[in-house]
Amino acid sequence: MADDLIEKTRKTAALYFKDVADERPYELWRSFDKGMAKDLSLFITGQMYAREKIPHTTRQLVTVAALTALSRPEELRLHIQAALNVGCTPEEIAEVIFQTAVYAGVPAVNVALKTLRSVLEERGQWPVGNDK
Repeated sequence: MADDLIEKTRKTAALYFKDVADERPYELWRSFDKGMAKDLSLFITGQMYAREKIPHTTRQLVTVAALTALSRPEELRLHIQAALNVGCTPEEIAEVIFQTAVYAGVPAVNVALKTLRSVLEERGQWPVGNDK
């Protein structure tokens, strides 16, 4: 069972965080406590994010919405990259961010959209089809 969880964690981390240039949370945690980093990674990535109850795209859009509402741009940046990696479109991500305005306010949306734009610029995906 432990080997299965480790493999599931590796597989999910590779799916979500491939080509992410920023420091990943696991690397930060590991710099302070290797054992705790492993435990957190196995739980968050290997158990929560690897669940198959909802598609990875849905899971990442939910995460983008929560991080937008909480106004956590550094973590949001990581999960925008993960959302793109699992197949979310820039337009879908922007729409989820706009939806949070109702609950989190326009300032949180503006921070999130700037974060999205920055990620898209770095990936060569900016500008997007913003003619709608």
